[in-house]
Amino acid sequence: MIEVERLSKSYGTTKAVQDISFTIAQGEVVGFLGPNGAGKSTTMRMLTCYLCPDSGTARIAGFDITQQPREVKKRIGYLPENNPLYMDMGVVEYLRFIAAIRNLPSDSVKPNIQRVIEVCGLEAVVAKDIGELSKGYRQRLGLAQALLHDPDVLILDEPTIGLDPHQIIEIRNLIKNIGRHKTVILSSHILPEVSATCDRVLIINRGVIVGSGTPAELAALSRGKQTILVTVKGPHAEVAAGLRTLTSVVDVVPLETEDGYGRFELICSADAPSDMAEQVFFLVSRSGWSLSELYRKTVNLEDVFLDLTTREET
Repeated sequence: MIEVERLSKSYGTTKAVQDISFTIAQGEVVGFLGPNGAGKSTTMRMLTCYLCPDSGTARIAGFDITQQPREVKKRIGYLPENNPLYMDMGVVEYLRFIAAIRNLPSDSVKPNIQRVIEVCGLEAVVAKDIGELSKGYRQRLGLAQALLHDPDVLILDEPTIGLDPHQIIEIRNLIKNIGRHKTVILSSHILPEVSATCDRVLIINRGVIVGSGTPAELAALSRGKQTILVTVKGPHAEVAAGLRTLTSVVDVVPLETEDGYGRFELICSADAPSDMAEQVFFLVSRSGWSLSELYRKTVNLEDVFLDLTTREET
């Protein structure tokens, strides 16, 4: 449904997007994740034909963004980072305005407006002006305008920015429901949002795609190091020294001490055996120390994100 081939865009000497390529299948909800300034919004604006790429291209539903922009725009719904709304318009008046811009057939305007009002949960505010709406309802209205012409693809740029936690959950659930019937690409720098909403993740950093896959797949492609957390009662220096003697332990990081117990993080190499935790247990037992806690830390999306977006700096 979305095919991106070697897309690049610069602003003067700043390379915002550098030769990126990726595909998104029909019916996927894909998170486009990266730190601020990574190139997310620039990529979105090129996909929506708002910006022209310097090189490369992309196809939306088979139509080229550089050669067939009008056809592309017919098939996408777009919610930009700064949701453009007219505060003095009523909710229904605004949706009629968008329908006119989209050149929707007159006999389809009313049913389409009713459909997006129901899908986006706007029934309680249809009689209000946009200026009276909460931020959460304004985002819902932004989604409604993006869905009004029933597009194949939905492109959302930071859709939960500025919302409170309750509103964020509401918008996430709404996007997940929409994603059952649409292809969705969602840009964000908020990791829990992407984990909770998306089937797959693309990570961009400094204009380059540095990771692609499900969170589990990205974890496998990350540094690959095992991390074990252990809390032991014993002489702290001896415990740390003993842990460092274990095969495949790259580093031992003391975390905190309390009531004679020391907590340590063991960083193991990528080729560490699967029984590392068992080796730690036997070491503690042989040494006569007391073991309070022992578990292998699971790599999550936050770990992968930090790894992939700081790798060049470390």
